[in-house]
Amino acid sequence: MRTSTSGTLDASPLGDARIIAADDFEFAALPGRRTTLATPVSPAAGATHVTLHVVRIATGESFSPEASADEENTAVVFSGLGTATVGSRTRPVGRSHAVYAPTGQTLTLTAGAEGLTVYIWRTPLAAGRRPGTDPEPFSSLWDETTQLRGFGGTGQVTPDADRATMNFVFWPGNGSSQLCLHCGIQQPGQTFNVHLHPDSDEAFIAFEGVGQMYLRDRWIDVAAGDVLYAAPGVLHGARNPHTGPDARRFVTCGGPSPYDPALYSAAGFISDVR
Repeated sequence: MRTSTSGTLDASPLGDARIIAADDFEFAALPGRRTTLATPVSPAAGATHVTLHVVRIATGESFSPEASADEENTAVVFSGLGTATVGSRTRPVGRSHAVYAPTGQTLTLTAGAEGLTVYIWRTPLAAGRRPGTDPEPFSSLWDETTQLRGFGGTGQVTPDADRATMNFVFWPGNGSSQLCLHCGIQQPGQTFNVHLHPDSDEAFIAFEGVGQMYLRDRWIDVAAGDVLYAAPGVLHGARNPHTGPDARRFVTCGGPSPYDPALYSAAGFISDVR
């Protein structure tokens, strides 16, 4: 991890795919504040659609993504306690809480006494897309209301039989117009099978535990906090290769931007925005 106080760190090139270890994040202090910001994925680094910030909000300070109300934002609390405000609504948040701010509503995160580390995805709405009529702003990675089970991938790699479950935390069915937030729960020995998105960037993180992410043509060891970026058409996936009495679940979260209707179709849902 590298830190700057100038706020002028250059974006590290992503190419068409990259895994960025949490230890390699380049944090810059916001001017006149103790809060620091890293941006491992962004158009400036070569991403097609999405920006991903990692923000360490200092005790008592607040953070809003630049031009938040002009974009869609999703956020996941990685550690700490605080509050999240979407438009006029405010909720307390802690680890694993998730927040969605549609276009037209500003996202603001405020840290409590422990500080707050948050991963934030951003994207402007593409032409022809409109905000949902009744979007859900607050949720959790553990929300099991809508799920994808038994996903076999998209056919390029032989699927594993022991298949992980994915929670659809924010998706068109609860009002997300373009960004989505999915949570993959890979229990010991399980795989979320290798797939690609023809028209979407994928940016997701290892949220809990240790496991592996597939990128292009191989499995790569990762740990909590690490980030995967895959451009449209690049194969990716996640698995928990660990088994035995000491093995623990491996959790990932993030999603394609813009959302990929094929995932919802695989789960038996339509992708109409609520």
